Amino acid sequence: MEMDTGMRPVLPDTERDQWNYLPGRILGPLRMDMHQEEAIAVLAAHGFTAKTDGYSPGWDPVRFAKEGSPLSQAALECYFYADGELAYVQVDGRLGPQVTCEGIRLIGRLPSQLAQEMEAHATKHDTDLRFSPTGDISCDGFQLELGAQRVGDRVVSWALFFVAGDDHSNTRDNAPEAVWYRW
Repeated sequence: MEMDTGMRPVLPDTERDQWNYLPGRILGPLRMDMHQEEAIAVLAAHGFTAKTDGYSPGWDPVRFAKEGSPLSQAALECYFYADGELAYVQVDGRLGPQVTCEGIRLIGRLPSQLAQEMEAHATKHDTDLRFSPTGDISCDGFQLELGAQRVGDRVVSWALFFVAGDDHSNTRDNAPEAVWYRW
């Protein structure tokens, strides 16, 4: 029996917004020091609608989906501190924009292929690799956590982007608990 995976599509790169990431500073149209109202306006100008009905203790999360999308899952989620400043942006592996950093496409990829590219980049630039508690690899200084998200019988990569400055423990230690549950 063949399983219908049409309910959980993965957008091809050609149908995704194409964003560049400058670690800790710029993620597509977002500046990592934006406040909530400004981020909502900027993403609206890029065709995203905001939904603020989520709850994450201590955070003000806002979910964004492309206008006219029939799917209920967000393409990305922004988490704001109580003062409204942007702290984390999580990009969904199935529906989110394709984000490129240092020439590496980060979203919707097979985790093993992404890991190979991260290792090659680290070797070429004599940079350290970081491993998340789940075993996902990223290059030191990228200020992100990568993860894998199930799509039927396969998995694709998602990413959590953050502003940490020199404190690289800021990723997992301080991120909202909700970001670790992707499926």
